[in-house]
Amino acid sequence: MKPVTVCFGEMLWDIFPNGVRKPGGAPFNVAYHLSRLGMDSHIISRTGTDEAGDELRNILHAWQIPQALIQHDPQQPTGAVLATADANHEMHYDILQPVAWDFIAWQPEQETLVRNAGAFVFGSLAIRNSVSRDTLWKLLGAARFKVFDINIRPPHSDMDTIRELLNRVDLVKMNEEELQLVLAASGETYTTPLEGARAVMLRYGVPQLIITRGSKGAVYVNRHEHYERPAKQVVVKDTVGSGDSFLAGFLSQLLKGRSVSAALDLAVEVSGFVTTREGACPEYDAAQFGVV
Repeated sequence: MKPVTVCFGEMLWDIFPNGVRKPGGAPFNVAYHLSRLGMDSHIISRTGTDEAGDELRNILHAWQIPQALIQHDPQQPTGAVLATADANHEMHYDILQPVAWDFIAWQPEQETLVRNAGAFVFGSLAIRNSVSRDTLWKLLGAARFKVFDINIRPPHSDMDTIRELLNRVDLVKMNEEELQLVLAASGETYTTPLEGARAVMLRYGVPQLIITRGSKGAVYVNRHEHYERPAKQVVVKDTVGSGDSFLAGFLSQLLKGRSVSAALDLAVEVSGFVTTREGACPEYDAAQFGVV
């Protein structure tokens, strides 16, 4: 049987400067890539009762990702993000609010699914509203393997709650800038990604930590060892969703019992490919990465 994964949080539209829109939101992106890479992938989220929400649901249907735990909101619209790129191809985001995914209500069937999942993946954006935040807290109590994908996007950056969540999870993924912000909020000084990761692990008891560094690659640290990987050398189209695909690639191998080294190798390959395409969820066949 395929390992079950559950992603919690935002599903929305990334709207690019040229007017093109792509489905997005970190949990939505991770769920897509987990599905492509052989997981039984699920998502808990909420959309508006509007055309934008219907289209996201149609996309999930095409991807064969279940929609049973995606709620309809009769008052709030489906989420959207206005994306712009700077000269270095790095993306900047205006995350509109309030929107439907701010109001994910708790349901008993969510807890049943999460309790039986190999991994429960969530991000820090979902804590910006008390409704979704309260639901998340309940589900964390049921999850066996909690994966925290930190996405600090000011002004949506409640560092006190982020620090509290760090005490309760099994694997954390963040980028180098977010590592610096977490260290600063903890009164720590940033030196290197490896030493910074170890400082976070020591302070919060995090068992496993991944630091993504864009074109500089990634660092993985656990209590006994660490690995570093260079980024794949590609012609970058944009970086939207590259971190999400990295996390999905890593988890897809870890949950199948592969080594950390093998999981990192696939993560680098998949995220490198994603940066050569526009948007977070390009079409691909997992077999091109040797995944069966």
